[in-house]
Amino acid sequence: MHTQKNGKHVVLAYSGGLDTSVILVWLKEQGFDVTAYVADVGQREDFQEIRDKALKAGAAKVYIEDLKEEFVTDYIFPAFKANCLYEGKYLLGTALARPLIAKRQIEIAAREDAEYVSHGATGKGNDQVRFELAYYALNPKIKVISPWKEADFLGRFQGRPCMLEFAEEHGIPVKATREKSYSEDENLLHISHESGILEDPAAGAEENVYSWTKSPEDAPDRPTRIAITFKDGLPVNLENLEDGTVQEKPLELFTYLNELGSENGIGRVDMVENRFVGIKSRGIYETPGGTILHHAHLDIEGVAMDREVMRLRDMLTAKLSEHIYNGFWFRPEMDFLMAAIDKSQDVIDGTVFLKLYKGSVFPYARTSPSSLYDQDLSSMDIEGGFDQKDSKGFIKIQAVRLMAHQAIMHKHRSGHETLG
Repeated sequence: MHTQKNGKHVVLAYSGGLDTSVILVWLKEQGFDVTAYVADVGQREDFQEIRDKALKAGAAKVYIEDLKEEFVTDYIFPAFKANCLYEGKYLLGTALARPLIAKRQIEIAAREDAEYVSHGATGKGNDQVRFELAYYALNPKIKVISPWKEADFLGRFQGRPCMLEFAEEHGIPVKATREKSYSEDENLLHISHESGILEDPAAGAEENVYSWTKSPEDAPDRPTRIAITFKDGLPVNLENLEDGTVQEKPLELFTYLNELGSENGIGRVDMVENRFVGIKSRGIYETPGGTILHHAHLDIEGVAMDREVMRLRDMLTAKLSEHIYNGFWFRPEMDFLMAAIDKSQDVIDGTVFLKLYKGSVFPYARTSPSSLYDQDLSSMDIEGGFDQKDSKGFIKIQAVRLMAHQAIMHKHRSGHETLG
């Protein structure tokens, strides 16, 4: 760690929350000139208020960067094109935003001729890995200050109560309270809730934890029908079939998906997951628009993607999801994986029709100009060019290995009975 910091310039990834507000003041105490950098990735915040808070806390300069469009086109859509899902449940809302946030932070550090960057992620979580691996990949010479791994900082702040006390003493306005002790991370893709009162996995979360989505029980009593059109695996058109609303631009399309999903109680996940550092953690996620898009994309692939391509792609998806979760976005393997994913999405075109109803997404029809579905071939009513007698030989060939295995097992069991 760096102990001689006087006269140094650091760019701090600043959210305006408790941790980074305390860290900003702490960095000033260590002799740093602090540039606060706020990434707008779709969180519902008053950015002018955050700017004022950072300046009041001692930041020499504040950057507020609108990254929403880039987040959708360069991070969310590529990951959803691959059907990325961590441990079968998590749609990677936080993990996808971190490399983008880190990339712009490194760009600002270069612009400001800052030797250091800093973040507020703890030493137990995933985000420290995601931020720092991105920093080093993008600028191998950058110096990183991670307060939650600094002995001085840890000795002073054993937990959130100490930080709240420090904030009160230094006149730092923060929204965190001792009553609402869990932490949240929000961006265009999701909002997460974890730590504090949510750390007991046996305790069900109260309804007031959820802030994006309606409870499925309170969602509308009639389904909302929509249609999503894909081109090469990417959504290019969204139509609300109930009122005729149409969205085509990536950011507007995804934002509208979030609205529809939130209104219909879609996208809630409560899970215990495996962090990269080896700790299990309980997280509660709300990913309304992403959940709809995930189901729609899976459905169009069902009609337009070759079976063996799908099987190979699924193998890559598992590894890609793990890489994103663990913070390896800027990694040589990612270039290879994304190139393969892009190839798999050639002519994944068409429209999926879905019903959104009380927390669930129901694809109910689909059309595709590149459909591999042959209705005559699949029909149970007509031959359609498929000679059913051929299946007799097909099954016999498939059974050769099974019959051989069974014969060996029978011989093995008989030998044991003779010895007995």
